[in-house]
Amino acid sequence: MDYREFFSQFKYLSREPGIGGRIKAQPEDFVVIEDPLPSIFEGRKHAIFLLKKRNWDTMSAVKEIAKRAGINYRDIGFAGTKDRHAVTYQYISVPAGAREAVENVQIRDIELRFVSYGRFIKLGHLLGNRFRIIVRDVEEGAFERTKGIVRELREKGGFPNYFGYQRFGERRVTNHLVGGLLLRGDFEGAARLFLGAHDGGMEGDEARRHFWETGDVERALEEFPNFLRYERTLLYRYKETGSWKRAFLSLPLPIMRIFIHAYQSYLFNMYISRRIEEGLPLNEALVGDIVVQVKGGIPYRDRTYRVTETNIDLVNEKIRRGEAAVSGPLFGFAMRRAKGLPGELESEILEEEGITLETFKKLPKPMTEPGGRRELLIRPLGLTYGYVPEVGMCFRFFLPKGVYATSVLREIMKDH
Repeated sequence: MDYREFFSQFKYLSREPGIGGRIKAQPEDFVVIEDPLPSIFEGRKHAIFLLKKRNWDTMSAVKEIAKRAGINYRDIGFAGTKDRHAVTYQYISVPAGAREAVENVQIRDIELRFVSYGRFIKLGHLLGNRFRIIVRDVEEGAFERTKGIVRELREKGGFPNYFGYQRFGERRVTNHLVGGLLLRGDFEGAARLFLGAHDGGMEGDEARRHFWETGDVERALEEFPNFLRYERTLLYRYKETGSWKRAFLSLPLPIMRIFIHAYQSYLFNMYISRRIEEGLPLNEALVGDIVVQVKGGIPYRDRTYRVTETNIDLVNEKIRRGEAAVSGPLFGFAMRRAKGLPGELESEILEEEGITLETFKKLPKPMTEPGGRRELLIRPLGLTYGYVPEVGMCFRFFLPKGVYATSVLREIMKDH
């Protein structure tokens, strides 16, 4: 299953026909510029660099920079992972003493520019990202269609805040399935899927197919290409310990958590889609809903309050003014549950999956997930668009952290 087939199960909010087209035909078509938290520039213990990369995923770029500079990749901090098939600008921190070594690093399609001294940058230390995206091969009348879709979605309060396909895997849409198996304690099944799932069109797929059919770890270590570093780490660790559970726990923490986060994201997407399907509003709170506070277009997901019969009119007025947003569930053991109709929908999804919130606490400690809330709709700030003759449509906008530009474009393109 490719990502288009996977995403076809999630409903569109707008009814206007899409513009079609292609994104990321070349890296320069998808430009991402990070807006960091100002606080990253406080302090003197770390050197802050602006990293410009083309056709590199963030983790691979960080590891290569660390290797060339002679430092541990864990000593390099960054606020968020950025698209691979793109030109992206983001800030990284390195120990102050490594400034000169990093300045001397030369890697193809990577540029590093020292900005200032500051603090260690952790995941989440950003306000959001600015995007400039070109959609090629659009259908005739694309500008007018875009205008109609944007108008319709403004009336409906914004774009559905679906997690984008990057969360699940573009070619092998398996991250959420692996996460679901890990959550249920089936480490062997999770390993079989992570190592063996293949679509026949990627390098290493023949080795994956052999593992899927035989489960032969020794053969897999001989056949898996070196660039499948996390798969090889898993195989080596299993060979040493005989435990798939220990093998998964040997992966870098961000990689290990990708699977659980992907499963949470899948359930959140299901929740939005079901709410659209059942005619429950996304831009109007119902009794029992949990809403998040919004300031200047930025949602504060840790500031939530429940909608009651008493406060519903006040809350919906705040939503209309852009000061609050209806939220959906990021299931986890400490998540604040909705009540009423929204709460029933949350319970239905958990029952269908055969899990409870406590299930997220029974995982090995590094994988446990407290969960939280996430706004159902997003309003891209500063959204502008125009038609470029013989090229396509060009879009510019800002999105808060954790929001996917591909999900904004999905609603306009309607290509999957």
